[in-house]
Amino acid sequence: MRAEIIAVGTELLLGQIANTNAQYLSQKLAEIGVGVYFHTVVGDNTARLLQTIQLAAERSELIIFTGGLGPTQDDLTKETVASHIGVGLETNQAALAYIQSFFDQRKMTMTENNRKQALVIEGSHVFPNDFGMAPGMAIKDSGSTYVLLPGPPSELYPMVEKYVMPYLTDLLPEKQVFHSRVLRFYGIGESALEERLIDLIEKQDNPTLAPYAKEFEVTLRITARAQSVEQAERLILPVEQEIRNRLGQYVYATGETSLHEVLVEELRRRNETIACAESCTGGTIASLITSVPGSSQAYHGGIVCYTNEVKQRFLDVPEAVLEADGAVSEKTAALLAENVREKFQTTYGLAVTGVAGPDSVEGKPVGLVYVAVAAAGKPTVVKELRLAGKRRAIVGRAAKYALFYALQMQKER
Repeated sequence: MRAEIIAVGTELLLGQIANTNAQYLSQKLAEIGVGVYFHTVVGDNTARLLQTIQLAAERSELIIFTGGLGPTQDDLTKETVASHIGVGLETNQAALAYIQSFFDQRKMTMTENNRKQALVIEGSHVFPNDFGMAPGMAIKDSGSTYVLLPGPPSELYPMVEKYVMPYLTDLLPEKQVFHSRVLRFYGIGESALEERLIDLIEKQDNPTLAPYAKEFEVTLRITARAQSVEQAERLILPVEQEIRNRLGQYVYATGETSLHEVLVEELRRRNETIACAESCTGGTIASLITSVPGSSQAYHGGIVCYTNEVKQRFLDVPEAVLEADGAVSEKTAALLAENVREKFQTTYGLAVTGVAGPDSVEGKPVGLVYVAVAAAGKPTVVKELRLAGKRRAIVGRAAKYALFYALQMQKER
């Protein structure tokens, strides 16, 4: 089944909001083996929307719309789809009753234009909106299935999970399970990962491999189709093992998780603790760690040592080291990690010092970063990084590298 997603709304074209619905829907469709071939954004204009629908009908069996189902004059999606198909609109009484009850419960008068939200395409299959007013709907015509969904993610996501996915699954010619395993990588780029796995990617059939970059890291989705989850797992296992044989040093987790969540989970599981000394990252690592529920069991605290004075006064970096080696140096990074660990009496000390830009420091280039991890009874590990990008990207990458190297030291203990 060839699918495409059409997002309706001038606010999307103006950049006022991001089209996260398309990303979410593509992921959900991939889970059931439906390929998305086109993403389109069109403004609140009937003629342009109709042109878009006509083109989509020529090339796709499944066309999903998001947005344009509200009560105002610029909400045109269902009217335009109905016109394209050649049918009218009708009031869905269940939706109208729900909308009326919403206003009654709040002792508000329902304006006439809110009745518009209860209109659906004649003959369509209606999806209830448990978190809003405008219902979704689906209708088949001339070999294509049109699915219309509300724009707000808070309404769209639960509607898709509860009502739309079962509906779409029933459309598939074969009732199969599409089961995925996600491997998460750090320390290797998307192109380098693909090069190391190119033979597996080129001959893929079942399972399939889909690498993609996200938030300074790379994920790889392995998807198998089978008659059951157990059968799919058996297909995935040897492929995953081969990938781990080649790139296991870069794999930090499976599933929908993050570096900081995995680090906190491992620290808690081992009854270990960590403290941070952050220079160029300015508290970014601490913010990531403390965003995880239960992190107080693992994270004792940290010091943002942005200036040399703070490095000397609170973390005991000798002035002689700062003058001879510099604040951005392997030696300073090691001392920061060792001393913050000692001061906070933790299992690990994690330190980052570097040049985030836009200007060089101490004659050292933008993007030069040192990450150090100290642990009792082990040599302190210092990694030199040469990071590219603007200031925000360098800070983000440096923080995630620090978390990754802390995880690596955990594995070695």
